[in-house]
Amino acid sequence: MSIDDLSKLRIDRTKYRTQSNTRKKRFLLLIILTVSAGLGILYGTGILQPGVKVEITKVTTIYPSQTFTLLNASGYVVAQRKSAVSSKITSWLDSLLVEEGSVVKKGEIIATLENKDVTAALEKAKANREVARFEIEQAEAELTEAVLAFNRIKELLEDEVASPSEYDASEARHKSAIAAVATKKAALRASKSALNEAEANLEYTYLRASFDAVVLTKNADVGDIVTPVGAATNARASVVTIADMDSLQVEVDVSESNIEQVKTGQPCEIQLDAFPDKRFRGKVHMIVPTADRSKASVLVKVAFLDKDSSILPEMSAKVAFLKREVTEKEQIPIKAVPVSAIVKYKGHDSVYVLVDNRVKEKRIVTGRRLDNMVEIISGLETGSRVVLSPPDKIENGKKVKIIDE
Repeated sequence: MSIDDLSKLRIDRTKYRTQSNTRKKRFLLLIILTVSAGLGILYGTGILQPGVKVEITKVTTIYPSQTFTLLNASGYVVAQRKSAVSSKITSWLDSLLVEEGSVVKKGEIIATLENKDVTAALEKAKANREVARFEIEQAEAELTEAVLAFNRIKELLEDEVASPSEYDASEARHKSAIAAVATKKAALRASKSALNEAEANLEYTYLRASFDAVVLTKNADVGDIVTPVGAATNARASVVTIADMDSLQVEVDVSESNIEQVKTGQPCEIQLDAFPDKRFRGKVHMIVPTADRSKASVLVKVAFLDKDSSILPEMSAKVAFLKREVTEKEQIPIKAVPVSAIVKYKGHDSVYVLVDNRVKEKRIVTGRRLDNMVEIISGLETGSRVVLSPPDKIENGKKVKIIDE
């Protein structure tokens, strides 16, 4: 075979290259069309659409009084009648009859001090009083005898039978008997005073409650030395601390710039940090007539109108000073949202609830309007997030973006 014939046997690759390029272009076009269709679908469903910027608020539980509160202040529950029960004498604690939380009545014995020496002194005083009584009886008997003898001598002297010296001796004996009776009576009074002193000293060993109260703290144990001043080492100045729970009040500091809004007798609402879901009615009991210049505030005492055994001294408290009294209906908490969160949708009150970055229109039933809040009777639960001041372009199912999130 010649060389020319062999050159004719070479494969022509140009035709195959053209067919391959055509297939690649078709495949690329198909991918572009598929992606474009997908993007169109995603945009149509709102996934790729930019979210509408909105502000969000929550459905909260409020007390109606919050809408007519003038100002708020913080403070503590303080017992206005409180006592550290201590002793007037120095002795060791023999028995302690109460513990923290014990309820005591006025005059009830709380503790006793060792009193053997005082008891012995009391018995001695009683015996001395009996001795004084018997001595009076003896002196009165001697006085009776002296009176009879004096009267006889006086008659005999008138009959000139007795001598003047005998009369003088009888008269002196009579006067001495009178003085002896007076002396013994004075001694009896002294013995009675000594007995009263001994009884008082014995009473000092019984530590009693000075008013109806509850024991707050125990400051000493049996065997401790109790003294009036507690200056000795390991000595205790008081045994227990008691408080009258009916005298509990909230003491708050009100700024000088706001004190003009507070008046004696003004209605208040008290919230204790220990019971955040409860409110207690109160009123201003006293505005202390002096200011604290270090804090530029005035102390205000607020009394509880409703007694509750769960209220304890030194609890943290917040006081709302109100424009008016709280009605019975207003003492019940309600669900509420700001007025601006409510819109009219097909003739009904509705809100836009946030669900997974989208809003869902929800029909609600509203109640009272309280300042800038509206009561929610049904349709929403506490804690639900709703759109505040919904913009015009928002609609049901619309994607949103929360401002400041």
